[in-house]
Amino acid sequence: MLRRKSTAHGQSADKALLKGTQDDNQGVLENLMSGYSKMLIEDPVRPFYVDDLQQVVNDVDYGILQALEGTWVSYNNSDQSQRKMNGTGVHTTIMPSPGTNSGNIPGKYSFACEEYIEKLTFDLVPGGVRNRGGGNEQFCGAVKYDQSIKSVNNVNGQLQYTPIHEENGMYLWLSDVFNHAATEQSIKEDRGIHAISPDNPNKDLYKSGYQDETLFLIVNEQGKQEYVTQDNLNGRHYTEIIAAKELRKGAGQTGPYFIPDYSISRSGVIPHGSTITLLGDLVQGSSGYLVSGSPQFPHGDAAWKYDHLAISRTMGGAGASETNPINLDQAPPAWVFETLNDQNDPGENKIYTQRILAHELYPYSVRPDLRLRDSLAEDKVKNHVLIQMSSKNKTGAQGGILNVPFVNRFVPTVEMNMKMWIETVVEDGKEILQLQYEQIIFFEFHFGDDGGTTSWPHIQVNTLRKIEDVPADQRQLIEEQFPSSNKKGASGCPYHKE
Repeated sequence: MLRRKSTAHGQSADKALLKGTQDDNQGVLENLMSGYSKMLIEDPVRPFYVDDLQQVVNDVDYGILQALEGTWVSYNNSDQSQRKMNGTGVHTTIMPSPGTNSGNIPGKYSFACEEYIEKLTFDLVPGGVRNRGGGNEQFCGAVKYDQSIKSVNNVNGQLQYTPIHEENGMYLWLSDVFNHAATEQSIKEDRGIHAISPDNPNKDLYKSGYQDETLFLIVNEQGKQEYVTQDNLNGRHYTEIIAAKELRKGAGQTGPYFIPDYSISRSGVIPHGSTITLLGDLVQGSSGYLVSGSPQFPHGDAAWKYDHLAISRTMGGAGASETNPINLDQAPPAWVFETLNDQNDPGENKIYTQRILAHELYPYSVRPDLRLRDSLAEDKVKNHVLIQMSSKNKTGAQGGILNVPFVNRFVPTVEMNMKMWIETVVEDGKEILQLQYEQIIFFEFHFGDDGGTTSWPHIQVNTLRKIEDVPADQRQLIEEQFPSSNKKGASGCPYHKE
């Protein structure tokens, strides 16, 4: 978990750092990421007092998520202008082939790859979120998001925009952890205190008149058994314990303290019938979480990495491997355009994935994030921050996916991974924020010839800028395809101020 170093007033976020940056974007990422470090067990934990609540609410820390506030739309840079607005995003989708089910012909699947345009809106939730856990409390900066996507296809010479995806949800910056110890008032109000019975043989040990001490049975110097409090135990051997039934003032001060191994969560609702929870963090570069220069993407043979391909190992890998790759910066191999049979494709690995490599959007149909790489080719990127999240982390805290019965039965969605780059691009001496993301969802349906489970990647990538930072023709297209509704705020945030 990342947190900003405390100020003299004990607050986690220094709003003065951010003042004046929202209008001109000058140094936004530098200011937002100033002072953050990883929280460790020996780091000071602040106590929470009820009198401080309003100050905490007024000083919500949204972390890097604050840079997302606003409306982001698909952006074509000058190098892409010849594509005539054919969508900046690319998605690959693999679905069961018509007529199939999980118990008949193995491995038949339908493959779609399209470009798309998008409107993605983020609203900061005022006041933050207070999560109460007894002796631990965490205050989160909440950011609502609303996403609309339309595919772009050329139909008889005309561009056709078709709705294909809607999603809404919330990001949380998991920022301030407090220790909330018991007080006299909380002890009395939250349960009531039952006075010790006058018949209790140990009543004299409970100085407060309540059973708020832990007692230990020892053998005293006279060889007799007696109960003593922890203050009088003095390291002696004991054979029984009578636990305290009531809290004492200050209970909970000594922990345990909550230190999550992630800084950001994402909860989303997807209309196909899935709800997601992703957990993750910022990725640290050699000089910190704010990384100088542009994100790095591979070229040539190095791009054949299954973690980013629309072709999984369980799909046969197109007859290639990471030690014997297909160079995605060259034309597809000759076999992609051949009629395959048991002579030139004895393992049936090539025919399984032939159409993916033969697609008109190659190489993006095979590795979509190369579109992100190529979109940056003409950009001067000053710095960037990388957020990485997953529903299924290798260690530590886990997210998850829940599916409605139909999806769970026929196309189970089992894992989701995402990367999101927030970048500072310099154009004509002006700093502009840019957002890029790669989102990979894995389905599991049908089976291979050997009976093994098949993993099918569904990938989305896009490059976006805030709507005020895109050219007028692109802004007009977005406004035509995603007209604003009458609800308050871009995503209906009930606290939005006009």
